[in-house]
Amino acid sequence: MSQREDASSGIEAYEAFQEGSRLLAGANPHAAAVALERARDHEPDKGSVREALGRAYFSSGRFTEAGAEFERAIELDPVNDYAHFGLGLARRRMGDDVGARRHLKLAVAMRPLEEYREALAKISDAPISDAPISDAP
Repeated sequence: MSQREDASSGIEAYEAFQEGSRLLAGANPHAAAVALERARDHEPDKGSVREALGRAYFSSGRFTEAGAEFERAIELDPVNDYAHFGLGLARRRMGDDVGARRHLKLAVAMRPLEEYREALAKISDAPISDAPISDAP
């Protein structure tokens, strides 16, 4: 690939990421996922793109796909606390209590935000069926 093609691909990835982020912020996760998938196709090794796509999938109810994107974001950046948080929530929705607790504990250890602590407390204190599940990421 030439430098010109690399630059063009980078610009397309950036524009798709910006569009996806705007759509996600505007509560349109399905459309955001489409734009973010384009960004991922151009820049498959960008953790920020993988994390945002995971958020879009999660908000769309696509928990398995969300989990895969959060996992990839963590592979690219193991100290991404938000990706651990998102993966914990996705695993919880998929019924993986142990995996959920593990990633939520990591998120809290990295950044003890109230949102992370509350999610961990819900899964630690109650069976999955008894605790409400946050709509975040």
